Amino acid sequence: MTRDAHEQDPTRTGEGAEPLDPDGLTVGRTAALVGVSVKTLHHWDGIGLVHPSERTWAGYRVYSGEDIARLHRVLVYRELGLPLAEIGRILDDPHADARGHLRRQRSQLVERISRLQKMVGAVDRMLEASTTGMQLTPEEQIEIFGTDWQPAWVEEAEDRWGDTAQWAQYAERAAGTTPEGWKEIAAATDALNADLAAAQRTGVAPGSDAANALAERHRALISRYFDCTHAMQACLGRMFTDDPRFAGYFDAIAPELASWLREVIFANAKAHGVDPESARWE
Repeated sequence: MTRDAHEQDPTRTGEGAEPLDPDGLTVGRTAALVGVSVKTLHHWDGIGLVHPSERTWAGYRVYSGEDIARLHRVLVYRELGLPLAEIGRILDDPHADARGHLRRQRSQLVERISRLQKMVGAVDRMLEASTTGMQLTPEEQIEIFGTDWQPAWVEEAEDRWGDTAQWAQYAERAAGTTPEGWKEIAAATDALNADLAAAQRTGVAPGSDAANALAERHRALISRYFDCTHAMQACLGRMFTDDPRFAGYFDAIAPELASWLREVIFANAKAHGVDPESARWE
């Protein structure tokens, strides 16, 4: 039987063995007591962090009460994120301000807990939003967005982008938008489309100040749903001409509006240091 097997069975009384010192614990019993593996205790022993300081008359190494207390201190410091080498220095330095160190670590833990609580709240809101989504019936959606609107588009969009951070933003914002809020967004969309068509009709050139201002209005409108960067807007510009449904939507407002809007978006993206042809969704 190996040394570990002996140490993990404190009641073993084979040939040449005697009951263990009642004040000491074998490696196996100590591991079970403090909640770590025997391998971990051997490692800490090997690096000089915590030694089993006593032995039975038969030669079995056992941990004393003081050893167990030191192990618990190691576990506390390790839970705080300290490396083992630093833990050893703190425990072995008679001049170390252990209480002061613990107070500082406690302060850091309180801050970490506060940040984690805020993250939990954000995740809860995202989960609620992704479950509830747009708070409009299909009939209300058609009433607000027009008879060309297809409520199934929302589900299709979720299938396509549901695993992105932007969809999570959209879901959270949609869940908190009232019917009146959707009507305001629809009105802003109609106004922008009318201004885009008028600008195209009057020959506003992509890259001009007027065209760039319209591109920024378009990006701001998209940002009502999720935070839209210039790179993301360039990706949308490509989709406006590559996807027949988007192209049909804009070209129904004004002939060739989809291509013109794409060029407007591209020129504005270039002005902000983005290559629209290679832009990625980020």
